[in-house]
Formats: sequence, structure tokens, C-alpha cells
Amino acid sequence: MIEYHADDYGMFRTQSRHIIDCYHNGALNGISIMPNSPYLAECMEEIKDFKKRLAITVHLNLVEGQPLTGDRASRLIDNDGNFNIGFAKLLFVGFVPVLRRLYYRQIRREMEAQILACREYMNDGKFRLDGHVHYHMLPLVFDAMMDVVGEHNLEVSYIRFPREDLNIYRKVSGKIKGVKLINVVKVLVLNALAGRNERKYKEELVRLGVQKKFFMGVMLSGHMFYDNVKECIPVAADIMADKGLQDMEILFHPGDVTELTEVSQITSKDDLDFLNVNSANRFKEAEALVKFGGGLKR
Repeated sequence: MIEYHADDYGMFRTQSRHIIDCYHNGALNGISIMPNSPYLAECMEEIKDFKKRLAITVHLNLVEGQPLTGDRASRLIDNDGNFNIGFAKLLFVGFVPVLRRLYYRQIRREMEAQILACREYMNDGKFRLDGHVHYHMLPLVFDAMMDVVGEHNLEVSYIRFPREDLNIYRKVSGKIKGVKLINVVKVLVLNALAGRNERKYKEELVRLGVQKKFFMGVMLSGHMFYDNVKECIPVAADIMADKGLQDMEILFHPGDVTELTEVSQITSKDDLDFLNVNSANRFKEAEALVKFGGGLKR
């Protein structure tokens, strides 16, 4: 089974409507929701009639907007109270014992607040977890997340491990467009981090019954267009079969942010570039989801 998944649902009203249009008119069957967004409750109300048909995931967020724990997350925010902590910095901090302890307390507290804030939105009472810009793969963040899961004895059915098989892209080389060197670096880093987290928590993941899924979405991040993805799926399916996997998550970002009032509220420069400056690419990713769904109204 393929899960056609969109991140960032609930970030803003109009942006979220653009995402859910891909459910009504396309193949979208999974969304990740922004726990700290002031618009989340309203956006979840919009989908209450068909929420059960979507795989809903907590999109743990240390990048965009403000923390649910406010100034208790002082090491993670700027003077305006917005998240302002880089991926590389948190990776480094995780390996320095003194700093790790200081940051861990605040990250764990925020992870707890975000996860529990989404409890009512989870289907069947089971949590699915991932992270905005994949921050949840950082050892410091992953450890905090797993500690929260353990302390609250939460049922977790899925955690996104954004580990991509590079053989896919070697085999379709020349047939796809948009592979960037920075994305190659991201895949290598995330593959290494995913490996560390899977090894450290192997027994716990088995105990929880966390589902394993094949994943695509980082190597072509920003270019998950129909023509690209359709070339990758058959190759990915063969690799999946060899690995004994039956399910795949394909990640898209169809939620452009183009309404001026929403653009003005974006706090992360990277998000601004990705969701607004490159909004044409978000339209193309939405178009891909429609094409994969046959463009039929449900």
C-alpha cells in the first residue's frame, strides 16, 4: 500500500485547504499536523467528517512558530519567542554532555506538550510521529520523544524513519529532474541518523509494534512532481519486495503559502523559501497528487 502523505497541515487556514483539496480530488491519504499552530483546532474541525480515512501524524516542530511551552523553551527561541535553533546546532549539542542536559530538558518538555496536544486528533487512540524538517531524527530530539512515549505509556503505530535507498535514484538517473547536491547530503545525514535511532530503540520499536514503511521524499524534496515520482515508484516497489516490505510512504508538500496574511506569519526563513518563494513547486506537487488519484472527486 502507498501512503501519499502531505506535511504541515494546520499551519495556516488557506494553506491547509490547499492540502486537503488533494484528498478530495487526488490520492492524498495521510497528513502530518502542526501541534503548535494556533489554527490547528480549526483546521481539524474542517476534516472531522472524513478524518478516519486519513493517516494522521503528529508533526513535531522545533522550527516554525512558537513553542507550546513558551519561554520555558528559552534555549530554542529568539527574542520574539519564535523557534530559532538550527539542525546542525542541535546535532552538535547532542554530543556535548553538559549542553545536552540543558537542551534535553527543554526539548523533552516541548515534545511532551506537542504530542499530548494532538492526542484527541489521533485515530484509534494510536500516535503516529514525525518531525518538521525531520528534526525528530536528531538523537537529542528522538531520545526526548521516546522518553515521552515511555513515560506516558503511549501507543505508537508509526514513526517516520526518513531513510531513502539511493539505488532508486541511480536506476532512474536521466529520467528525473531536480536532484540537488544538498538533498543528497540530507539523505546521507538522515540515513545515518535513522540507523542510529533504529539500532538504539530496536527492542522498544518492536514492543510498541511500530510499523515499518519504505520512504521516499527527501532526495526530490521540492521536486516531488508527477513525472519524477512515477519513474521512481516501480523501482521502489522492486526494492521494497527484496526487503520484505509491503508499505511505502511518499512525502509531498502541496501546501503553498501565498495568501499575504499567512506569508507574514511565517517565522522560519527556510519555510518562507520552501512554501512561498517556491510556491510554483508546491502547485506541481499538488498536481502530482491529483494525477495519482486520477483527478476524481471523492
